Amino acid sequence: MIYSMVITRKAKSAILLLASLLAILTVCKLFQNSTESAATGIQKRLVPIYYVDTEEKKIAISFDASWGAEHTPKILEILRENNLKTTFFLTGFWIDKYPDLVKQIAAEGHELGNHTATHPHLNTLDKSAIKEELKKVHASLYELTGQEPFLFRAPFGEYSNKVIEAAGELNYFTIQWSVDSLDWRDLSKQEIVSRVTGQLHPGAIVLFHNNGTHTAAALPEILAFAKEKGYEIVPVSELIYKDNYYIDSSDGAQKKSS
Repeated sequence: MIYSMVITRKAKSAILLLASLLAILTVCKLFQNSTESAATGIQKRLVPIYYVDTEEKKIAISFDASWGAEHTPKILEILRENNLKTTFFLTGFWIDKYPDLVKQIAAEGHELGNHTATHPHLNTLDKSAIKEELKKVHASLYELTGQEPFLFRAPFGEYSNKVIEAAGELNYFTIQWSVDSLDWRDLSKQEIVSRVTGQLHPGAIVLFHNNGTHTAAALPEILAFAKEKGYEIVPVSELIYKDNYYIDSSDGAQKKSS
């Protein structure tokens, strides 16, 4: 009887020890999985280029074209007078409606970017459909101007890993912005000027729209301010790094790899 009780106690102790070890192993495994998931999440989170991390006083001005063209000739005139080259992100239906303006923009030395064929909410599409949106615009721009675009801006500024991956698989850099003029909201000339001049910084990418009501009126004052502050204005492709870089997922800064 005594021998039986000793065995039972030993068995209970062994069971408790085994249970404790299993619990410790389970906690360790959960912690490991959690750590790996967090690391994977950080590693896999993709963001566009919002701006370039540089001490050089360079900025890029860009125009999205997805509706109307009434103010575009005036914008081109102002850019011509200031001897500036910029980047125009064009949608497919705008290209189809204004092919002569597309040719003029290119002929005057401006860079053409891809803003999708139909300006959809890309996050609602699968990767194949996203690529088709970009391929159609790419083909149209090449046919009209001979330019092979490699800069892409997502409609509405909406993106996801899927969107950026699809663009990257077509050799496109996905470009966002760090200074938003909000000219599409029909802000007054002075409101646009104040917004843009108040936010300029080295490496900035500025967003305008080709047919904002007061964009053309605001441009001369913004350009004069940038010049006075010593900024050089270049197309987006001349601002960004093409290789040996990474993008900070916290703010979209494109940084040179060490």
